[in-house]
Amino acid sequence: MTSVNTNHGAMIALQQLNNTNSELSTTQSRINTGLEVASAKDNGAVFAIAQGMRADVASYGVVQQSLDRVGSTVDTAIAAGEAVGDLLIEMKEKALGAKDETLTTEQRDAYDEDFKALRDQVSTIVDNAEFNGANLLSNGADDITALANTDGSSTITVAAEDLSLTGSTITLTPASDIDTVTKAGNVITALETSIDNVNAALARLGTGSKSLETHSNFVTKLSDAMETGIGNLVDADLAKESAKLQSLQTKQQLGVQALSIANQSSGLALSFFR
Repeated sequence: MTSVNTNHGAMIALQQLNNTNSELSTTQSRINTGLEVASAKDNGAVFAIAQGMRADVASYGVVQQSLDRVGSTVDTAIAAGEAVGDLLIEMKEKALGAKDETLTTEQRDAYDEDFKALRDQVSTIVDNAEFNGANLLSNGADDITALANTDGSSTITVAAEDLSLTGSTITLTPASDIDTVTKAGNVITALETSIDNVNAALARLGTGSKSLETHSNFVTKLSDAMETGIGNLVDADLAKESAKLQSLQTKQQLGVQALSIANQSSGLALSFFR
């Protein structure tokens, strides 16, 4: 039946064209964003899972920053501690030289001046072994702690090591000197103990630094794995979407032509009245 009031063919063609346009819009959005699930309306369950994982990835970024910051602080302390250890070895050399009873007063005084310069340099190094406001080597320094997981319930702590001349690790004092044979002998004994103590302190700091580095590598790998997992959930297959885009564009053109043909069918009614 031919009718000017109802054009069933045009309505069907229009429905198909609207469906094609809707699919085309979805495909274009996936190509533009690179995401198959860009919002909750695309797939509510997958979007919720992905958002939860994104929150974890963002938290791991904070954990990584904390580990890097604490790791740099510990590495600074290690570098300073190694420098202090080298100074102690030089100081022992000077003290041993000053213990020689055949030296003149002037010669022993020269050793003493060198010794004092090295002694004062220890304090200078310790005072400047600071990173981001934290110094693990100064007298009264606090332990330093890094975040280890996304909710802050787990941490990694590296203990402070007091390498100041007023602490217990180095058994010298800010006033130690070697201007006599007796003092030089006492200083040698103190330095031998101090060198052993500093080496032990450096070993502990090194262990802490290694722990931070190991956990930092783990966090990086875990974050990368979660990023990959999010991509598997929400990323679009661009090759597939590109092929689908061409198909839909062709269907759109055919749909427009079909609608045009269907709209012309009502004009047949005029031929009945010529």
